[in-house]
Amino acid sequence: MKYHLVQIDSGDENGESTMSKFIPAEPFDLVIFGGTGDLAKRKLLPALYHRDADGQLGEGSRIIASSRKDLTREAFQAMARTALCEHLPDRDFNEDTWARFADRLHHHRQDVTASEGWDGLQALLANDPGHIRVFYLATLPSLYGPAARNLSAAGLAEPSSRIVLEKPVGSDFDSARTINDEVGEYFSESSIFRIDHYLGKETVQNLMALRFANALMEPLWRGSAIDHVQITVAEQLGAGGRAAFYDRTGTLRDMLQNHMMQLLCLVAMEPPARMNHEDIRGEKIKVLRALRTITPQTVERATVRGQYTSGAVDGELVAGYLEELEGQASSTETFVAVKAEIDNWRWAGTPFYLRSGKRLAGKFSQIVIQFRPIAHSIFPNDAGSLQPNRLTIRLQPDEGVELSVMTKVPGPGEFKMHPLPLDLSFAEAYDKGYPDAYERLLMEVLRGDPALFMHRDEVECAWNWIDGIIDSWASKNMPAQPYVAGTWGPTDAVRLLDRDGREWFHPDV
Repeated sequence: MKYHLVQIDSGDENGESTMSKFIPAEPFDLVIFGGTGDLAKRKLLPALYHRDADGQLGEGSRIIASSRKDLTREAFQAMARTALCEHLPDRDFNEDTWARFADRLHHHRQDVTASEGWDGLQALLANDPGHIRVFYLATLPSLYGPAARNLSAAGLAEPSSRIVLEKPVGSDFDSARTINDEVGEYFSESSIFRIDHYLGKETVQNLMALRFANALMEPLWRGSAIDHVQITVAEQLGAGGRAAFYDRTGTLRDMLQNHMMQLLCLVAMEPPARMNHEDIRGEKIKVLRALRTITPQTVERATVRGQYTSGAVDGELVAGYLEELEGQASSTETFVAVKAEIDNWRWAGTPFYLRSGKRLAGKFSQIVIQFRPIAHSIFPNDAGSLQPNRLTIRLQPDEGVELSVMTKVPGPGEFKMHPLPLDLSFAEAYDKGYPDAYERLLMEVLRGDPALFMHRDEVECAWNWIDGIIDSWASKNMPAQPYVAGTWGPTDAVRLLDRDGREWFHPDV
């Protein structure tokens, strides 16, 4: 079942309700270019439907899908209904909510690369000049610049308008800067929302609360107390039918440059002066600028590339990556592991291990904060091995936080110790549920709050660091090592940590 509400049923110390309240957005016109595509059908329309179900879409708000297809409004509404029925759990679809939601849906035929043909959209938007105006580019990144230019030429890029760019913004530093310059010529930086759905995840948002709202955490959140950090995004799916597209990208560009770099920034950044977007973004950029450059001299010991071969995933035999490419030769990585080091006072000497791959043994995303061992043990040798505390922040599938602590094994006789988890499961603690990432991010766009979105400097700093890895791979002619589908990646990924006397942590998947 998909949940919509975020609330805590118990009251505070004064008996007041601590329920999180949803504030409806002001009336808006949301134009989705690529509005009949996969992203719109799988993510955007279901997210907007859920927000409508909770009364967050203002009266008169419209959702305008723009595509090259010649669809009537009724045909698009039928397409949207089919998409919702496919991507929502059965009990979530409600006919009354659908009737209200369908009344918001429109379709407009438009080629975003064409300079002509914008009259229809101009006329449609002119019906409600007071509405918040948002343009969502669910298109190829190469179309971001032309779309912004044509929107401006059509008189639609008003100072109050907002534009949303899906990741990836570019494929390297130069292309990212070009896109930022092109879009920035017509939209101010405060009006550009570069979306990364990981930043909308509830657990990712809770990193801020965990670090800066708990006196227990912040004094220990530094290299003097933390041995190392692991960030893992593991997938069981392969490239499949997207193999030809994926082959132009690879895991380093697809996952590390955006999702994982953002997670690293939130873990490693200094406390912002205030909880506003300028201060938060400023601290994240400082982390990216402090990342030690990976060079041809260090790349073989600091990174691992891999590519899956055929194997068994959950008992099912699956094809290898080259088979999915129909036998084409390719050195594109489907797995990457990186040892990142941050050269600043807080984190000097504390490595961050980043890992992501397809066709692995399990599907999960997590951040592990491994604390250093205690300086001195007062317990007898036969009490058991003392394990350092470990904080695990689960992003998926079961969002929550787990702290491993040493405890005495109950019972008379010998004094024995064993690590036990203190576990907070969000699904259990917040039994009314919470919005998913796209729901949160779409509402933040409509409210005009850029805190959960990337500044151009973040994008370009991240690409600058990633480009160093790509260039070093090319310089050393470093191959993608084969690994069997259904395993945890190449053996060199194990060696990457083993050289430092450490090992990867896996949940029970």
